[in-house]
Amino acid sequence: MLQQTTVGTVKPFFQRFTALWPAIEDLADAPVDEVMRAWAGLGYYSRARNLHAAARRVAEDFGGVFPAAEEQLRTLPGVGPYTAAAIAAIAFGRKATPVDGNIERVMARLHAVETPLPKAKPELKALAEGLTPQKRAGDFAQALMDLGATVCTPKNPACLSCPLMAICEGRRLGIAGTLPRRAGKAARPDRQGAAFVLTADGRVLLRRRPPRGLLGGMLEVPTGPWAAGPPQDPEGHAPVAAAWQRLPVRVEHVFTHFRLTLDVYAAEAEACDPGLGLWVPWSEAAAAGLPSVMRKVLAAAADGQGDGRGRRAGRGGGRRGR
Repeated sequence: MLQQTTVGTVKPFFQRFTALWPAIEDLADAPVDEVMRAWAGLGYYSRARNLHAAARRVAEDFGGVFPAAEEQLRTLPGVGPYTAAAIAAIAFGRKATPVDGNIERVMARLHAVETPLPKAKPELKALAEGLTPQKRAGDFAQALMDLGATVCTPKNPACLSCPLMAICEGRRLGIAGTLPRRAGKAARPDRQGAAFVLTADGRVLLRRRPPRGLLGGMLEVPTGPWAAGPPQDPEGHAPVAAAWQRLPVRVEHVFTHFRLTLDVYAAEAEACDPGLGLWVPWSEAAAAGLPSVMRKVLAAAADGQGDGRGRRAGRGGGRRGR
C-alpha cells in the first residue's frame, strides 16, 4: 500500500484491510471483487490484484507460511527485487539489500556517484550490497533509510549531524547537495476520450475492465479509447445506440504516465439490459469499488444533469443524439 502512496492516506485502508482479512488465508479466500472494492481510492490497482494473488500462492504453495528466501519471495505476484529483499532482511533476518530512494541518495553522496538516475541504479545497489553486513541486515537497511529520510535529505542535507560525514566523498567534493543527479523528465502526455453514463430505473450501467492493463479488473463507467487527440466519432464507442447528450462538463485525471481528459455523455434507457453489464443504483455506485477517475465521471454527470438522468435510449438501436 505504501508504494507511491503516503502513510497518512494508507493508514485507514491498512486498518480496514487487516480487520477484514487478518490472516493470509482470509485474504486468499476472499473474492477478488471484495478486495478491489476495499482498495478503491488507493490507486495503482494492480497492487491489489497482486496482493490477492500472492496470498493465494502463499496459501496454496507454501502452506500459508510466508517464504523467507529472496528467490522464493520473487515468485510471488507483485513482489519484485526491492520488496523481496526488504521482506527477507527485515522480516526474516536474511542478508539482503533493499534499496529505496533514501538509500540511493545516501550511496550517491557517500561515493560521489554523478551518473544520473535511473542509469545509476545498478551501481548504487552494488555499493549498498557491498556495505550490507552478514548479520542484522534488516536493521542496517532501515538505518540507511532513516538516515536518508531525516539527515541525508533531498534538500539541505544536515551533513554536520551525519555519522558518515567523515567518509562522505560527496561532502568532501562539495557536491553532496546536488546528488543524486537525475535525467530530465519527459513531459507527461495528454490523452482524451469519452465516458458514457447510461441510466435506467434509477440505476447506472457499469462494466468491468480487462484483467490486465491500466485499472485492470476494476469496474468502470463505459468509455471509448483514450487517445492523443480529441475522440473521433465518440458515440461510435458508446455501449448502446441512444440519444446521447454531451454534458457541459469534462473530467480531468492525472495518472502516473499521462493526463486524461474525458468528455461525459449521458442517456437514459427504457430498461436495465443485463447484457450490457452491471446495473448499480445511483446511491450505491460510489461505493461499488470504482477507481477515482470513474467516481469523478459520475460526480460530473450528476452535476451536469442536475437529477443524474440522461435522455431515453431508443429501443432496437434508436438514433444517436448529436
